[in-house]
Parts: sequence; C-alpha cells; structure tokens
Amino acid sequence: MTIFLPGHAAPETPGEDALWLAFAGRRILAVTTGEGPELPTASDLSRVGVAGDDQVYLGQFGDRHCFAVALADDALAPPGTDLVDLRALLELLTPEQRSLASRASQIVSWRRTQRYCGRCGSRSEDKADEHARVCPSCGLVVYPRLSPAVIVAVVRDDRLLLARAPRFKGGLYSVLAGFVEPGETLEECVHREVREEVGVEVRNVRYFGSQPWPFPDSLMVGFTAEHAAGEIRPDPAEVVDAGWFTADALPRVPSPISIARALIDWFVEQQR
Repeated sequence: MTIFLPGHAAPETPGEDALWLAFAGRRILAVTTGEGPELPTASDLSRVGVAGDDQVYLGQFGDRHCFAVALADDALAPPGTDLVDLRALLELLTPEQRSLASRASQIVSWRRTQRYCGRCGSRSEDKADEHARVCPSCGLVVYPRLSPAVIVAVVRDDRLLLARAPRFKGGLYSVLAGFVEPGETLEECVHREVREEVGVEVRNVRYFGSQPWPFPDSLMVGFTAEHAAGEIRPDPAEVVDAGWFTADALPRVPSPISIARALIDWFVEQQR
C-alpha cells in the first residue's frame, strides 16, 4: 500500500516523476496508455505543454511529490492525454490513488470558489503554513469546505431499504443519504432523513464507516439501522420509488467504489 503524507510547502525540486492531478471542471487529465489511463507526471505535462491557471502542492504519495492544478473548464486534452470524467477514472484507480484524486479534486474545487473574501470582498491569498485562504484586508481565514452527509442501510428482518432518487439513471437504487443540518448530530440526521424521505422510523443507529466523496465536497458518514415503525411513504421530491429488498433480489445498485455499495455488500454478507 502506498502511503500519502499531506503537505503544504512545495519542495524546490519535486522531480520529473512528481504526480500532477489536473482538472478541467469535473474532468481530470489522464495519460493514455495501452493498459489504461494513468495520472500524469511533471515530465508528461512538460511534454504536452499543459499550463494551468492555479496550482497547489498536496504532499507525498510514497516517494513522489504531488500537485493539483486547475485548467480552464473548456480545456482541450493535448495529444497523448485525455480529459476523462472523474467518477469514471476513480473506478480504475487503486484505493490509494482514488483517495489522492478525491483530495486533489476537492482542494482544486474549493480554491476556485474562494478567490475572494466572503466578508469584505478582497482578493484572498494562500496561507503559508496550511491549506487555507486568508484575506489580507480583514484577516478572515477560510479552510477547505467539507459538507458532511449521512448514508444509512436500514434493515427490516431480512430485507434492506433501497430507494431511487429522481437523478438516478438506469433504474439505479441505493441506500438513503442526506446532508447534516447546522446544530444536528449525525445520529439525529439519520433519523430525520429516513423519516423525511420515506416516512419510516429507525432504531439502533450504529456507525459503519466514512468516505470522502468529491462531488464536489462531501464527507459521507455511513450508518446501519433497524426499522422501528412505519410503512414506506416516499417524498416525491426526493424519492421516485422505494422498497424492501432481499439479498438475493437486489435491483441495480451503486459502484463498488462507493460507501453506498459497501453498506449494501455488508447487508448481503449478513444474510449469508
């Protein structure tokens, strides 16, 4: 397993094998090879002449330094490279590379929306000793944004609660999820989201795990829970359809890279 060590001060000589994660909107630049896409190095970017309008040092991935850079949203991929959908590329990366790409995407997205101070409107600057933006006029310090959300597998006897949101394509179903509101605990959010989306009450809420999700800046916090009361009454604004599914009759579910799928796989394993 390759270890990532976060950092904020770029070395004077990062080396030609330094990794560069370059983003044009929700697309990421990849070097095309016969074995599939790879993350570009400094020498790759030099060879194809890519120039970005913003860049930041991330740290070390094993013995290689890592940078993230923002390209224009309408940037074109030079020969030998391709701008691919970030979600599609995450499917092809190792877990360690996936974590690095997620971190890079979130930091680049945050920096592009924090060019100016939200309190006085002055142009903000990078803080020298950490990943943060500081206003030279009023001193406001802003850190990378994280939007915490809960995601929960609700079980009723031998069945799992799955729902289909209006934005889901191809008949996809997933476990329920929603953003945490100010002043709310994670557990309170679980109860509220399940109640609001499908009209069901839950009990025995237990922590499962978490996952950064760079679309654009979520931290998904997973839970399991048991059905306590109520029958499914979907909120039509949030849920197109919902139902209780057994492990041997699941509909189309999310990709294995997601914590949603990890929760579903956990349920399937529990039923064996």
